[in-house]
Amino acid sequence: MIEFFYLVLVWYSVAVGVALLGAGLFGARPGPVSIMATAGVEAGLLIQLLISIALVVSGQRAQTDTLEFFGYLIVAIIVPLAAGLWGLAERTKYSMMVLGAAALTVAVMLYRMQQLWTGINPLAI
Repeated sequence: MIEFFYLVLVWYSVAVGVALLGAGLFGARPGPVSIMATAGVEAGLLIQLLISIALVVSGQRAQTDTLEFFGYLIVAIIVPLAAGLWGLAERTKYSMMVLGAAALTVAVMLYRMQQLWTGINPLAI
């Protein structure tokens, strides 16, 4: 995992998650902006997948378990996709909150993927 891209994606996911959860708490319904913000999280994860595949092909491996790392990455890709489909199908304030929770879930999963890749806790620096 590339440290800079990891940090950008984590902070973007947190920002999107907090914004969408807050909007959902105030009764907002999913619209183009919220769906595009969730799609941005998804795009970042797909780029992370391509980067990770390129790193593994070039000979790098996760410090702990590469297979577990890719398992987390695949599930993280599914989470905003499923939430986005839910947001498109059911336009209520609760689906807006699901979009926010999905983005925050991705941030937590990215944190765990960084632990797996580096073998250290990113917050223990």
